[in-house]
Amino acid sequence: MSWSREFDDPMILHDGRVLRTLRDAGHYVAGFPKAKHDRPEWRLAAAMLMQAAEDGAPVMLAEIAMRRALSAEKTPPAPRRKRAKVYRVVR
Repeated sequence: MSWSREFDDPMILHDGRVLRTLRDAGHYVAGFPKAKHDRPEWRLAAAMLMQAAEDGAPVMLAEIAMRRALSAEKTPPAPRRKRAKVYRVVR
């Protein structure tokens, strides 16, 4: 198999770059600092990229892992808090 295999749908990054092939995604992941590279979602994405490129695993698995890792980077919205109910003491 080859690193030039393409994803079904190219991934557009927040900085405008487009990941079209396994090679593009591999170069993107390889450029991370060690702290980011050691996160579980990126370790899985890197493993799926290597399996798709070298062992012939489906590209879809690598694409799913990459998309999940990219979405994990986004900060979740702050939880909304409900107002406390106001109770009145009845005597």
